Amino acid sequence: MIHARGLARTFEGRGRGRKDEVKAVAGVDIDVETGEIVGFLGPNGAGKTTTLRMLTTLLKPTAGTATVAGFDVATQSKEVRKSIGYVSQSGSTSPEARAGEEIMDHGMLYGISRRQAESRGRELFGQLDLEGLWERKPQAMSGGQRRRLDIAMGLVHDPQLVFLDEPTTGLDPQARANLWTHISELRDTRGATVFLTTHYLDEADALCDRILVIDHGSIVASDTPDALKRQVAGDLVELVVADAAQAAAAAELLGRVADAELAAEGATVSARVRGAGHEIAGLIRGLDAAGIALESIEVRRPTLDDVFLDLTGRSLREDA
Repeated sequence: MIHARGLARTFEGRGRGRKDEVKAVAGVDIDVETGEIVGFLGPNGAGKTTTLRMLTTLLKPTAGTATVAGFDVATQSKEVRKSIGYVSQSGSTSPEARAGEEIMDHGMLYGISRRQAESRGRELFGQLDLEGLWERKPQAMSGGQRRRLDIAMGLVHDPQLVFLDEPTTGLDPQARANLWTHISELRDTRGATVFLTTHYLDEADALCDRILVIDHGSIVASDTPDALKRQVAGDLVELVVADAAQAAAAAELLGRVADAELAAEGATVSARVRGAGHEIAGLIRGLDAAGIALESIEVRRPTLDDVFLDLTGRSLREDA
């Protein structure tokens, strides 16, 4: 559904009487198969938005090739646009227009008749829990309703591929969870392919079949969420000792099973331990034999935030 090779974009900047070239995207290879939900993650300035704009024909590549829905983004941009749905982060609805009118106008821009647009729009309203809102203005809707209306507008022409740019930004947890269900149904019930950007790693973990991570204009990882998490060296084991004076002794015992450098702060020591489930019983016995009392012990499985930190050196949450 998406096939890109060496896709690149360079911008020219000026400074102190000279021209400078800035490589926003340094030649990426991307493959997205039909029926996948693929998450596209990256820090601010990593090239994520530029790549998305090239794939949706909003920006011309300076090098490389890409086909989207079978059409070349450089030479067949009109055909690409007819074949995709694009839901921008800022949305595309007018706050003053009635929701139904927005849907029909959007559909007719894609060449379908007013009757088809209305029929299709009302069907989408039912599927996206927007029933009863056909005559309502977006300014009178909740944030979750407006985002679902944005998605309905992106689907009214029945695209094969849907681009969702930060679809749940600004929504409360309940509205986010509700929208996750609808995004999954795009693939499960409609057979659509979904390419989404997000700053919520739990969202990517819950929704995506595969994740691409871009940093400094290059793809630095491409795999399933579980496979990416397995690349992180072990579970995080955190010990809090009852007596801070025994933290060094506890750290020595933890260090015997650790796979990475220990971290210590006050009464707390932590380290990553591969196969922590098998090691933890022996660790506790060793601590008990050494007379080290614990306030608590916690074992945390690797998260996508750990993966992102490992790949890029920073947390996506902090970057967002």
